[in-house]
Amino acid sequence: MSEKQQTPQSRGERRKAKKKPATEKPKAAIGTWIKRAILIIFLLGIIGGLTGAGFFAYYVSQSPELDEELLKDPLSAEFYDKNGEIFATIGVQNRTYVEYEDIPPQMVDAILATEDVRFFEHSGIDFLRLMSAVLANVTDGFGSQGASTITQQVVKNSFFTNEKTLERKAQEAYLAYQLEQEYTKEEIFEMYFNKILMSGRVYGFGTAAKYFYGKQLEELSLDEMATLAGMPQSPNNYNPFTYPENAENRRNIVLSLMVQHGKVTETEASAAKGRSVAEAILPEGDRNQFTSTDYPAFLQVVLEEVEKIQTANSKQAFSLDEGVKIYTTLDPQAQTIVEQKLNDDSNFPTEDIQTGVAVIDTKTGALRAVGGGRNYGEERGWNYAYNLNRSPGSTIKPLAVYGPIIDKEQWSTGTTLVDERYKYESGQNVTNWDNTYHGAETLRYALATSRNVPAVKIMHEIGTETSAEFMARLGIDIPDHGVYESDALGGGNISLSPIEMAGAYAAFGNNGVFTEPHVITKVEFRDGETVSYTPESHVAMQDYTAYMITDILRDVVATDGSARRANVSGIDVAGKTGTTNYSDPTPYPYNAVPDTWFVGYSPAYSIAIWGGYEQNTTPITTWDERYMPQTLFKTIMTDLSETLEDEDRKAKFKKPSSVYEKRIAPGSIPLRASSSGRLELFVHGGKGAQQIAKPKEDKKENTKPKEDTPAPSEDEQLTEEQLEEQQDDTLVEEDEEGDSSATDSTTDEDSSSSDDSNNDDDAATNNNNSNNNSSNNNSNNGDNDSSSTPEPTPTPEPTPAPEPTPAPEPTPAPEPTPAPEPTPAPEPTPAPEPTPAPEPAPAPEPAPAPEPTPAPSTPPATEGGSES
Repeated sequence: MSEKQQTPQSRGERRKAKKKPATEKPKAAIGTWIKRAILIIFLLGIIGGLTGAGFFAYYVSQSPELDEELLKDPLSAEFYDKNGEIFATIGVQNRTYVEYEDIPPQMVDAILATEDVRFFEHSGIDFLRLMSAVLANVTDGFGSQGASTITQQVVKNSFFTNEKTLERKAQEAYLAYQLEQEYTKEEIFEMYFNKILMSGRVYGFGTAAKYFYGKQLEELSLDEMATLAGMPQSPNNYNPFTYPENAENRRNIVLSLMVQHGKVTETEASAAKGRSVAEAILPEGDRNQFTSTDYPAFLQVVLEEVEKIQTANSKQAFSLDEGVKIYTTLDPQAQTIVEQKLNDDSNFPTEDIQTGVAVIDTKTGALRAVGGGRNYGEERGWNYAYNLNRSPGSTIKPLAVYGPIIDKEQWSTGTTLVDERYKYESGQNVTNWDNTYHGAETLRYALATSRNVPAVKIMHEIGTETSAEFMARLGIDIPDHGVYESDALGGGNISLSPIEMAGAYAAFGNNGVFTEPHVITKVEFRDGETVSYTPESHVAMQDYTAYMITDILRDVVATDGSARRANVSGIDVAGKTGTTNYSDPTPYPYNAVPDTWFVGYSPAYSIAIWGGYEQNTTPITTWDERYMPQTLFKTIMTDLSETLEDEDRKAKFKKPSSVYEKRIAPGSIPLRASSSGRLELFVHGGKGAQQIAKPKEDKKENTKPKEDTPAPSEDEQLTEEQLEEQQDDTLVEEDEEGDSSATDSTTDEDSSSSDDSNNDDDAATNNNNSNNNSSNNNSNNGDNDSSSTPEPTPTPEPTPAPEPTPAPEPTPAPEPTPAPEPTPAPEPTPAPEPTPAPEPAPAPEPAPAPEPTPAPSTPPATEGGSES
């Protein structure tokens, strides 16, 4: 019988027979798949390795040759002006070469402990260093150790840019190995020691020793060597001139690493850590900027901007020793004009007074010229146009209060404000430069004559946040704590440079469009890549705001304005003066101030000029010193305008369609139209004119508008339609006081210099303020008159007439202005009553002291700003 015919299996046996293959099959499948996966990974690894090897071989084949000249000498950076012409080169000429044998051993130890402790052991690439670098950055703090060897850094700095790509890394590793084969360790270290970038324009440790300490290498102390050794990883962040605290922290890390690697003892390191970096470096006056160019002040700003780029954006960072071509905004003609003016001593009232000048293209924000200081040269490191950080005085008013209120509330240039006794929220008095109050006046008049009380009132109206937001859109850095009330007068915590001021004002002349001031347009690298650095423009304010501010500031520089010394014949110019005050004036002569400013602009150029002394404790005491920025502006703007095409030279600021004109009775409460009044500007569809403070309720009946004067109630706004109706209704019967008069003359001297109302040729300026000033001086000072105005309160009568009190003492007829001319500038008399006396004029004292010193939270600044 065959096996097939054997006794059949039981049911249980058959079930087991069926299950057995089922349990064994999955195990066999898993094992198979694991084997296959391992095989695939292995094959992929081989393929990947072969592919990587192929790519590596290809990248290596594209590597540059080892050029000894490039290895030992840094490549030069070239700088081009706006016309594409080269004007400066920075490179090998800024270096002191040091042989290896002349390098102090402790200097070598400091560098190796920080940059490459296994330098004398590896062959160009230190794989252990890669792992130790990661560990060191975790345990000792970020930046305590880099990953590249000194050999790799020499290769990178000689042949490559800072671009981090696989190709560049492969080539760098290959050339580092090649370099180790062809040169000794000492030769490679010498290359690194002399080639490494230590600052924006300083190469090598030998040069850095002279630059930062004024010493030879062998004269350096341990702490100074450690400071220098820590810089190459980030020359900008660890620059002891710019960031002494960062440099000191980095130095201490270097000293700790030297202890860790047995180069110095703990006691030596502790003693070195006890020295202040800020005290060890050269003082500002002794620093040499290592510039070699016809335009050192401009070049310095370019180099400062290069350092900012390196710090702010690592992806676009580059080093000057990469052989880059930097294209700038420099206008050689403009720069030559500025330098000639600053080198001409006849333009300055004293031998030591200094100045900073910034010339910016109004339309593009491009910096065209820089005046870093008088007779600025290679020996000077402080640039008054760029490095200056002083309070702006009243030049801040258009930026901090008047611009924001027009932009947000659409106020008119004829809006009625009341200049009266007033206090900060802290209870501190706000005073005007002349210690008087003009009562009801227009917004135009308040800004053009730089009254302080209206400015602070407006700050309260809009709020400090709105003010901060407006200024921030104009490129002004706002402190973390925000804006103070006193910033309305330039006496808070906001400090600015001429470049920042010129940039902000340029937006007024460019229909409200702001472009950050810039000096670099693009950078071209050796491989042909080009990166643009031209900032984008943005709308910072409405076009009506820009034009209305500009129109008011035109009055400031008019031939009868407070800054008439800045008037340029044939050029449409607007501008604002400013001075600051000492927070404690007692140690200084009467009327002394630390800073004087003028910022002016045309459709072509925006120019900011600061004047003062190197130490702000040296006071400005004469009118010639105060007026210096104005006269300098005039001569620079005149010469610059002559370089323009005829069409550009004759260009005017154009009124936008959003603005219309109406004649009004200046200072009337509520505001009313007047056929013979002053032309003021209004925003179409805007809120029109309104007052932010009412006159005192206890004023006499003459503070009320005439009953026959149809006008809205005091709380109502005057709309465009109402203006038109009132103008029609009042064509025949006008206020007998001549409502177009002086309240609005924008010729009162700017508070910045107590303005020229105290000066000889400024006497004329303020005859036109007689309505405001003469009658109100009496009512506001309270000690000059008791006859005409019973109320000593500062608020004059808000009659339809101009700002001043309606009953000036001289005659029953209020305002002294003879006839309310409908002309925009009612006060034609060039030099009325205040006869031309010598500058320290008698009239209203500018008294810097009284100015609203930084109110509530005043900053601890010696430039207490105030009026102007």
